[in-house]
Amino acid sequence: MKLGIIIICHNIENDINIRHCVKYLNKVKDIEICLVNNNSKDDTYNLLKEIKGYCENVSIVNIKKFKSDNSAVKAGARFMSSQFNLKYVGFVNSNFIYEYEDLSLLIKSIRDNQVDISNYNQSISNKKGVKLTMFQSLFPVMDYLAKMDLNDYSKLNHLS
Repeated sequence: MKLGIIIICHNIENDINIRHCVKYLNKVKDIEICLVNNNSKDDTYNLLKEIKGYCENVSIVNIKKFKSDNSAVKAGARFMSSQFNLKYVGFVNSNFIYEYEDLSLLIKSIRDNQVDISNYNQSISNKKGVKLTMFQSLFPVMDYLAKMDLNDYSKLNHLS
């Protein structure tokens, strides 16, 4: 089952380590990544293009006029639905990249948890009980990662 993940990027050139991003992206299996450049004024778009040049599972959507994160996610979702046959599509808003040291650590976290992210979203979809449209079935990846971080934190507290 293929999973798609949209990552919204805006003026994050200082938060992109190309070598690490490529390393983690090339280890991701069964996930298509869509990096959406939301009208960055710095060199973000060129860095994303460089990453795409090294990774087969990466696509880029370049938005030339700044849009809200919701609109940028929809642009990425439209692109992904036209290019790939994906069962689930998740997204990461631009403000969540800053919760990680850089984009590569976010990608590493997604890679390390990709099966659990798919299973988590599938269980949420099953609870809704109706077939959702593409836009209705978009899910925030950070909800899962935040849930995992809280679980990891509580496990650490039990150890001390």
